[in-house]
Amino acid sequence: MCKTIKQKVKFKTSPKVVYELLVDSRKHSAFSGEKAVISRKIGGRFSAYSGYISGINVDLNSGKRIVQAWRGTDFPIGVFSMATFNLTSTRDGGTELVLIHRGVPKELIPGIEKGWREYYWNK
Repeated sequence: MCKTIKQKVKFKTSPKVVYELLVDSRKHSAFSGEKAVISRKIGGRFSAYSGYISGINVDLNSGKRIVQAWRGTDFPIGVFSMATFNLTSTRDGGTELVLIHRGVPKELIPGIEKGWREYYWNK
């Protein structure tokens, strides 16, 4: 059985900057401290955190939305989830990011929820 994770977080920078941190290999590697190789094309492959996360870009809308078929190395063989990042400008010039991560294996939910906060939002 799979579940959905939904998290909302605000950043004090523009949606364009947040988007670039998530899709640019060098910038992602710099903030995470781990190797990231990210295609900037729909249908392109990505990996982050030195290969722990991998998948395919399903939709990219610069500064607004990222949709990825996503999996961790601890996912069951052949199982992918869908991670959608929706970016919206806030009144103060910042960004509200809403993550909807569908299809996460139930037993992995606590670790994945914690991982998003610890390895992405708190950095």
